[in-house]
Amino acid sequence: MLKNTFRALALAGALTISFNAMADDKKDDPVVATVNGMKIHHSQLIEAQRSMGGQVMAMPLEMIQAMLINTIADRLIVAEQARKEGFDKTDEFKARMKDIESNVLARDFIADYAEKQMTDKAVEKAYQDMLKGFTPADEVHARHILLKDEDAAKAVIKELDDGADFVELAKEKSTGPSGPQGGDLGYFAKGAMVEEFEKAAFDLDKGAYTKTPVQSQFGYHVIKVEDIRKSQPPKLEDVQEELKANIGKKAVGEYIDSLRKKADIVLLDKDGKEIKEDK
Repeated sequence: MLKNTFRALALAGALTISFNAMADDKKDDPVVATVNGMKIHHSQLIEAQRSMGGQVMAMPLEMIQAMLINTIADRLIVAEQARKEGFDKTDEFKARMKDIESNVLARDFIADYAEKQMTDKAVEKAYQDMLKGFTPADEVHARHILLKDEDAAKAVIKELDDGADFVELAKEKSTGPSGPQGGDLGYFAKGAMVEEFEKAAFDLDKGAYTKTPVQSQFGYHVIKVEDIRKSQPPKLEDVQEELKANIGKKAVGEYIDSLRKKADIVLLDKDGKEIKEDK
């Protein structure tokens, strides 16, 4: 049973990956070219770009549109010639087409099924379940000034003691990537920073800064805590797409698993003898 469930979930994930892209293509799918009267649609360009992957996926569609159209056109004219020569009438081709038809039917049917499960009501329920499981954690909003040696860090602390502005010192002297932003690290919870830095930050009161340099693997830090709070749960709009994906995958996995239970699947070895599966 466990093996069957795993296979169902794996298939569910594979089939639902393309759901959003397929739905978008159906909304607006203009003809972008014709080849011997055959239409090439915008959605075919998107699919061709995806299939190439790698650097092509990162390129703006407008930059590679002509290349994609020519690639699709080549395929169409070769296929047209193959039909003229009767290649589509062979038994091997017909068998392969049955496999392709099954794959496309399964993909589109599952994508449609997943979409129907992603209702506003289902998303709201999933969000409320997430809120029930949310446990607020302590967070600090900190800034830091990173320096290469301890003496430089002590000199910065002396300037702060004399009234210097932390933000301006960070912009001027910090060697860390947050320096230009005044050393701002935003809010973070325990576990997000290296141990030495984290302990020092969480030991500070709001508005206080470290009176001695804090050494870590990155150098010497002078840390200031701007605020202390309890973490807040994510807003619905920030997790809505993730919730939809989880709803779809779970529903599809359960649906495929239910179909498997009703299906008569017999495994055979090379001699035609039945292979008994562990249930």
